[in-house]
Amino acid sequence: FFSAGGGWTRWCGAWTSRAFFFWFSKARGKRDVDPRMSGVMYTPMRASLRGREARPFAVMEVVHRVAGYQKQGRDVLPLHVGQPDAQAPGMAAKAADMALEDACSGKGGLGYTMECGIPSLRHRIARYYKEEWQEDVDPDHVMITTGASGAILLSSLAAFDAGDQVAIGVPGYPCYQNVLEGLGVHAVNLRLEAESNYQPNVKLLEQKFRETPFQGLVLTSPSNPCGTVIRKQELQKVQEWCRRNEIWLISDEIYHSITYGDAQCATACNMGDNVIVINSFSKYYCMTGWRLGWMVLPPSLVEPVKRLAQSLYISAPTLSQYAALAAFDCKEELDGHVQRYAQNRDILLEELPKAGFKNLSSAEGAFYIYADVSGLSSDSVDLANRILEHTEVAVTPGVDFDREEGRNFIRISFASSTETVREACRRLVTNQNWKKGY
Repeated sequence: FFSAGGGWTRWCGAWTSRAFFFWFSKARGKRDVDPRMSGVMYTPMRASLRGREARPFAVMEVVHRVAGYQKQGRDVLPLHVGQPDAQAPGMAAKAADMALEDACSGKGGLGYTMECGIPSLRHRIARYYKEEWQEDVDPDHVMITTGASGAILLSSLAAFDAGDQVAIGVPGYPCYQNVLEGLGVHAVNLRLEAESNYQPNVKLLEQKFRETPFQGLVLTSPSNPCGTVIRKQELQKVQEWCRRNEIWLISDEIYHSITYGDAQCATACNMGDNVIVINSFSKYYCMTGWRLGWMVLPPSLVEPVKRLAQSLYISAPTLSQYAALAAFDCKEELDGHVQRYAQNRDILLEELPKAGFKNLSSAEGAFYIYADVSGLSSDSVDLANRILEHTEVAVTPGVDFDREEGRNFIRISFASSTETVREACRRLVTNQNWKKGY
């Protein structure tokens, strides 16, 4: 029993292995018993590090609370979601109906398209740039995507490697930071202030670049959550600075055509071979659930993006592509929605200060106002909950858009009906119970 290789050695080895397994399991996490294996100990499976560290949207908690209130029959006014309350334009819906009818009758199909989208839609988008911006775009450089979100993922994969650094404006749309971090790309926060109209400029970029060199810049105009617009001359300066420093410029233009007063958008399309333009049918075209967007790519990224798209989702939704083709012919209907947004904006800019919101973003475009609430609260999540509880008006906490200073801000969307916006203002002004505790 005590001889070399005998029972004693085997017994010690077995218990040593068990002790090591127990220690290793405890080090990794809680151990449990698998009921299928007669009491055998095991370590539960768990998500990847990137999955565990993925940040949720604070607005989704608001969405869940709103849904709960609505089930109770409470009259919640939705100023929290970033989507128009209007439906897809009429001609787009009819085009989808026709495509479905043809598919059901055997006259046409709704199978996969080419990874870059149907040719007629890519040519129509190229025509859009000629008509709206006097820019000549090669249809072969247009990529149809599953919403702007698909474009964000594809552009990030095609332009950046793990370990690269990309500057993103803060406050800004949280999806960029979350996607980049999920891909192993480091997001470099570029602090934007009211003094610069919450838009980047060359001075800010040079200062940040000296501190932390980066390989990409994400610029959004009109912006979310601030609704600010960068002028063409300033956009050109930013693009030229990026090109001199060999930096990719991702120009997010999904709120184009939604501007107010003298504000005019500018497209970065054709400004240089370092520019990736992203747009979408969600906002101006009121087609959020159709999940369709597009990119205009520089020559060097066309084939890489195609290959990535083939593996990620093959092609964008076919039915949505046929509907989007018709949406370009609905300008009068869509501009009517923008006029309504403009009216809603004017109401909020006049009424919100009466409710105690003193410092508001310029809201030159998109359909958002970013409000400084530091005089009311140091916790925008709690403030949003209080507003919802006492007034049944839903707003979005700023922590979604700025992890550091967002606790001092809330975002208010005015894409709802004018009646909804008026009533929301009335409740905020007349019912001050939401301020209690501050």
